[in-house]
Amino acid sequence: MPKSMPVARPRGRARQLPATGGGGLADTRGRALRDLRISVTDRCNFRCVYCMPKELFGSDYQFMERDELLSFDEIERVAGAAVSLGVDKLRLTGGEPLLRRGIEELISRLAALRTPDGRKPDLALTTNGSALRVKAAGLREAGLDRVTVSVDSLEEHRFQAINDVRFPLARVFDGIDAAREAGLGPVKVNAVVKRGVNDDEIVPLAEHFRQRGHVLRFIEYMDVGASNGWVLDDVVPSAEIVARIDAVHPLAPVAETREGETAKRWRYRDGSGEIGVISSVTGAFCGTCTRARVSADGKLYTCLFASRGFDLRDLLRSGAGDEQVRSALAGVWSVRDDRYSELRAQLGDAAPDRERIEMSYIGG
Repeated sequence: MPKSMPVARPRGRARQLPATGGGGLADTRGRALRDLRISVTDRCNFRCVYCMPKELFGSDYQFMERDELLSFDEIERVAGAAVSLGVDKLRLTGGEPLLRRGIEELISRLAALRTPDGRKPDLALTTNGSALRVKAAGLREAGLDRVTVSVDSLEEHRFQAINDVRFPLARVFDGIDAAREAGLGPVKVNAVVKRGVNDDEIVPLAEHFRQRGHVLRFIEYMDVGASNGWVLDDVVPSAEIVARIDAVHPLAPVAETREGETAKRWRYRDGSGEIGVISSVTGAFCGTCTRARVSADGKLYTCLFASRGFDLRDLLRSGAGDEQVRSALAGVWSVRDDRYSELRAQLGDAAPDRERIEMSYIGG
């Protein structure tokens, strides 16, 4: 693989690229590009059964070599181009992003970017929480705004069975505490619900995080990739999740605060906080999706369920300038027509087969 060719420039200053105006960049369905999710590594120290099952991602699995990953310079260039086109929310993912050495330096660089109207983009990170106790303070100091942590069970044996590396739940909870202490809040907690696996914990999970002031979001079990054995019968619809909680702790809907929000929000009527539900299967939100994703090796994907991406790494390493990178991003987004979840809902079993990209590769 060719080595990265960093571009010399002053450190600590926001990259300035031509602005597009207040309307932002729209795809063929009028959806603006607002959010960019960047996978910084394909590696993870967990082997969650719905994402990186051990039988496929075992000790002999070949992860990417270092020079296959986008360098920090390259990630910064891509993010800078995206911000110039209207992106105002950057989220770092993986794999497990805290496994990427020097992640604090990358966060510092991204925190120095500015939108065309001079704002710092919202900067978030999704993690399994295993390294947060060690990393939280440094992440906040570098400029990170928020973290989202995955917790799929409150039962120790079940939590360890899901992560499949016997990682203790108490250490994840300690990491969440560390994130809150560092000011990375409000901490969001994601729970993927699978029928027959952890759906009996819907109310206990809600109660646990409600008492601690964290925002819990339930995610419908999705057909991302080809390794998790997804079938529709395993999906617990968001409506059922809300109904179960509402029967014990009455809920009221909350209006969205940002166009393209993935989660439908519900507040506890007693004022003790809120939950969210992400209905990727039963309530497709393709019509308002504002998200693009960059894989760890520099492929740009315009949908979580995409079959293929545009190779930004080759463009970056061919000597392309910032305007060429910006034009490439704009070109890919402007012809975007993705609406996989809507089509799946409409066609059901008749939905066409497609090549599936694993979530650990594209980022959640």
